[in-house]
Amino acid sequence: MTLIKSISGIRGTIGGKPGEGLSPLDVVKYTASYATWAKENAGKEKITVVVGRDARISGPMVSSIVVSTLSGMGCNVVNLGLATTPTTEIAVTEENADGGIILTASHNPKQWNALKLLNEKGEFLNAAEGAKILEIADAEDFDFAEVDDLGEVCEKDYTDFHVQHVLNLDLVDVEAIKKAKFSVAIDAVNSVGGIAMPALFEALEIDKVVEINCEATGHFAHTPEPLPENLVETSEIIRDNSVDVGFVVDPDVDRLAIINEDGTMFNEEYTLVAVADYVLSQTPGNTVSNLSSSRALRVITEKHGQTYATSAVGEVNVVAKMRETNAIIGGEGNGGIIYPTSHAGRDSLVGAALFLTHLAKSGLKCSELRKTYPDYFISKNKIELTPDIEVDAILLKMKEKYSNEEVTDIDGVKVDFADSWVHLRKSNTEPIIRIYAEANSMEKADALAQQMITEIKELT
Repeated sequence: MTLIKSISGIRGTIGGKPGEGLSPLDVVKYTASYATWAKENAGKEKITVVVGRDARISGPMVSSIVVSTLSGMGCNVVNLGLATTPTTEIAVTEENADGGIILTASHNPKQWNALKLLNEKGEFLNAAEGAKILEIADAEDFDFAEVDDLGEVCEKDYTDFHVQHVLNLDLVDVEAIKKAKFSVAIDAVNSVGGIAMPALFEALEIDKVVEINCEATGHFAHTPEPLPENLVETSEIIRDNSVDVGFVVDPDVDRLAIINEDGTMFNEEYTLVAVADYVLSQTPGNTVSNLSSSRALRVITEKHGQTYATSAVGEVNVVAKMRETNAIIGGEGNGGIIYPTSHAGRDSLVGAALFLTHLAKSGLKCSELRKTYPDYFISKNKIELTPDIEVDAILLKMKEKYSNEEVTDIDGVKVDFADSWVHLRKSNTEPIIRIYAEANSMEKADALAQQMITEIKELT
């Protein structure tokens, strides 16, 4: 069993002894700690917290505990039930709530779940705020409400609101999308994307929608991370159904992968590149992505005469850098689109609508649009951690080994070579070292990644 406590939230496998997995007792403990922090942050006792969840099997159990614990802490709760991560983020601000909790383990398999914690802006907590909640939890420094002070619970559905919010964005050209008479496919990996994405396409009056794994059962039809190796069957379905474009989302719908009409991958790194290209063509401004994202965004940004910047990995870090640089579009190379005009969170509904507008205005096939962007290839690898591996010491040795190259160490170690780069970092959400390498061919990227894996193993 695994329980990982970080600024990304409390993530673990369901079951096991308390403290070893995400047990019901752990859910109570960390929910109560979050409620204590949120009250202090709001400066009042009676606060409102929004709760949403993805469709994974443990969702109803975890949700009932979280909602009841918040009520037991004296918090009013707006329970969205099945809702995407961006839907929940938007609901926090619309409800003038004091925070939110999203119950999702994102791309992790079905045995995982997590409490992802939001502030009053509907944004993920920063490192200091996350550390404070862990401190409260360790000390069990929380007090439950007396009977007359229990919080009230109401249930609301925000999916339709979220869809209309997307349609209302100035750069989403609904008429252009309608005139294009697109046919699309959507693979929602049997989670909440199967509710939200078809609703968006219906509102956009898409001519034909091929739904793949859109029953929100939580029994994921394939490994839920939207990577090419997990989408072989999906790609075949898209090719065989003669659609113009295929979309794939992860279980909580904050990552968007695109598949071309011929079944080839648009490449999830290029979701952000394409959307940024469209946004920058309409609105001058800067861009941001994290250290593990493709150089292609920098190329496109500079093509439009604007400035590109990088951040540490993690949505909260990207958002902070976007605010610092007044960026108008940003995100992460895993298909996470952050468009601040909408809200400061990764949003696949926003990403899909902006991409469809771009595709409609371009007059190109999806595969043709992809060919307009420079070719970079990222090899994504990982090394499983064991208790005896000292990650920080290994990363320091790798930094020293490549000190004659351009090295960035704000998040692990990134080494920039003339025509490639490699990023080595310890995951915040899984017991692994991530090894991402990019070059102008997949063979070179794979070779660079394998070189780093070999060198790291020699140090362990």
